[in-house]
Amino acid sequence: MSIPKALPSQSLRARLDPEHIGYADSTQIPREDPAPPMQPRALHALELGLNIPKKEYNIFVVGEPQLGRTYLVQNYLTPRAAQRPTPPDWVYVFNFEDPDRPLAVSLAPGAAKTFKTELTAVVHRIRDEVPNRFSQDQYLRQKEKLVRQFQNSKEELILQMEEQADGHGFNLSFDEQGNVNLFPVVDGKVLNSGDVEKLESGVRLKLRNEGDQTLDAMLGLLRQINAREQDLREAERNLERDVLEQVLVEALEPFIAQHVEHERLHAFLTALRGDLLDNLDQFKPKEPGPQGGGPEAMASNEGFFDRYMVNLFVDNSRLSGAPIIVEDNPTFFNLLGCIEREAEWGALFTDFSLLKPGALHRANGGFLVLHIEDVLQHPQAWEGLLRALRSMQIRIEDPGDHHETIRTKTITPEPIALDVKVILVGTDEAYDLLLAYDDRFPKLFKIKGQIQDTVTRDADSIHKYVQTMGRMIREDELLPFDRDALAWLVDFASRLAEDQKKLSLRLPIVRELMIEASAMGTMRQAAMVDRRTLEEAWEARNYRANLYEEEFLSEYDRQLIKVATTGSAVGQANGLSVSFLGDYEMGLPHQISCSVGVGHGGIIDLEREAELGGPIHTKGMMILKSYLLKLFAQNKPVVLTASLCFEQSYAQVDGDSASGAELAALISALSGRPNNLALAFTGAVSQSGAIMAVGGVTRKVEGFFEVCRRRGLTGSQGVILPEDNVVHLMLKQDVIQAVEEGRFHIYPVCCIEEALEILTGLPAGRRLKNGSFSAGSLYRFADDRLKELEELATRDSSSRKPRRASPKAKKAIAAPLSAEVKGRRPRG
Repeated sequence: MSIPKALPSQSLRARLDPEHIGYADSTQIPREDPAPPMQPRALHALELGLNIPKKEYNIFVVGEPQLGRTYLVQNYLTPRAAQRPTPPDWVYVFNFEDPDRPLAVSLAPGAAKTFKTELTAVVHRIRDEVPNRFSQDQYLRQKEKLVRQFQNSKEELILQMEEQADGHGFNLSFDEQGNVNLFPVVDGKVLNSGDVEKLESGVRLKLRNEGDQTLDAMLGLLRQINAREQDLREAERNLERDVLEQVLVEALEPFIAQHVEHERLHAFLTALRGDLLDNLDQFKPKEPGPQGGGPEAMASNEGFFDRYMVNLFVDNSRLSGAPIIVEDNPTFFNLLGCIEREAEWGALFTDFSLLKPGALHRANGGFLVLHIEDVLQHPQAWEGLLRALRSMQIRIEDPGDHHETIRTKTITPEPIALDVKVILVGTDEAYDLLLAYDDRFPKLFKIKGQIQDTVTRDADSIHKYVQTMGRMIREDELLPFDRDALAWLVDFASRLAEDQKKLSLRLPIVRELMIEASAMGTMRQAAMVDRRTLEEAWEARNYRANLYEEEFLSEYDRQLIKVATTGSAVGQANGLSVSFLGDYEMGLPHQISCSVGVGHGGIIDLEREAELGGPIHTKGMMILKSYLLKLFAQNKPVVLTASLCFEQSYAQVDGDSASGAELAALISALSGRPNNLALAFTGAVSQSGAIMAVGGVTRKVEGFFEVCRRRGLTGSQGVILPEDNVVHLMLKQDVIQAVEEGRFHIYPVCCIEEALEILTGLPAGRRLKNGSFSAGSLYRFADDRLKELEELATRDSSSRKPRRASPKAKKAIAAPLSAEVKGRRPRG
């Protein structure tokens, strides 16, 4: 088998020729007709959902963060919302029939503000005009005439009463309260109560009886006085009512006539007119009480007229088209509205004027965009949203009302009809959880649109990518980017995708880098951002986040972490792994060692024994054992005790990308032939010996290169990786330059034999007809050693009494392939 050649530098990354960009700089990128976003599934879901008016066809946009999910939805909705009709305004008004149930009234867009302003002016005019009319001469003359007529008739009746009293020997008088008092007249002298008490009892009794008879005779006249007084009060009230009627005819009737076509408004205004007439006394100044008039009396009078005001609940006067509401804090109140309360004399008070709208009210007639993770932080908000979508009505309620057995007095506003398209944005995990645990969710969100991470790198996608960058530059008011910088950003998108044939759609990350590069250009007073500025911005971004990587590298420099980058050793190999520290990815080499001895222990995975190995790593070890059995156990049993471990590894290890390096260390230990430690090896091995693709190869290569560079490149160092991973390489320029100069090498392999030949310099060997391997080959040395271990183990067993194998040994020899792995292959 021929040893694979090292990759040329042209294969180590995709590079876009700046001349292939049709603009000299970003200022030439056209503003009109922007390219559609490169998300066909999400766009199809949005288009379909917007054209199905049914309440069940709300939309769930699925994608990971940093893919511009909300930006995509907003950009798609904006032009379509502008073409839709503007939804009506909503107001809440007082319910004169049931004050605890305010009425919701819809008006044409922009009409609610005008209606509120005009009605407020009408009410203020009535409040000012009525007291003014009460002080006019005409009203006062009419009232004075009524009072004078009453006084004349009253005086006539009193004169008749005095005549009757005189005829019976009594004097008639009235006290301050208007009560009638009779005092006897004896010998021309009016006797008071004290004088009467001095008379003889018989005389007193006679006078008392005569007084009662006199009063009885005057009762008719007294009733006439009271009746005349009531007539006066009624006449005065009719007079006042006539005055109020005149004001209402002048001020309110024209306003009512303006809204005669609006049935609910006309009914409200008619009820308002009747309520004004029923509460005529509210227009009169309050009589001071015994303690004098206080601020509470004035507040009471002022507060009464608040019932005639309008709560401008939803105002769409500034909208042109349907609303798009993105609610970032979807609490119960922010989403569904609330009933506020005010403290008044130590008690909480509320009315229709304290009703506040939620996002659903403001989005009614349009679109509501929510992040599902935010909504689920508030379970009551999620429940309220589902109730509203199911009933197609928005009810303003207190969230505690559903759980409290005793309710405090509150109001129950009339619900508002709901017509909204809800777009939820979230991850696959959130979607799956809701699908599994909430049976209402699939009934109300029937459309799912997925946002993809990458797009194929071709001329069309590159053109759209450049247009997208041009739009971001304009929207964020960045410095212009020249042609080289735009080409660098396209290549950077491939690096984010970790694929030479794809572009990453994590546009927020690209945008962040563009903003930082523009800031650096501004600091240098540059007129335009070039490739060098972008590279420096990327290096600065990494520098701010790579503290732990630098600390690790310094420990490699000081040999505190033992990983050789020169020389060779038996039973050792350099593996590669990646780790994530927040959003920073770093690749580092690890020394993998193997020891082999006589025994029946099988191949022991020390990471698993120490409970540091994850399930995928354990599966990789099982596949390694299976390959070893297929290779060497065709004509004899494999009897050995071997152990494999990551040296100086004290954390969890998962993934199968090191299984190739582990197999290389095992074969080296069996054959006694050293591996070249100037090379690192990453790749997963299959049961047939194929080397399969793994993740994170770019950072793994760069991590090993950095360790070698800091120690000094010798020209023999490099990395062995799966041939299928070549397309995933997007290496930094310093690695590519070292490859071009022959100081670093990258070898693609498709099977373990190729990797072993590169590592040992020996042919791997081929199986002969007798079951052995070709002479002088690596497998021949390993096979001979296995035969020797078998003989030694057999000789040792025959010299001892037979005994059963321990459960632990059985477990190590034939570990069951029962690990179940779900999802994508992890890196490392």
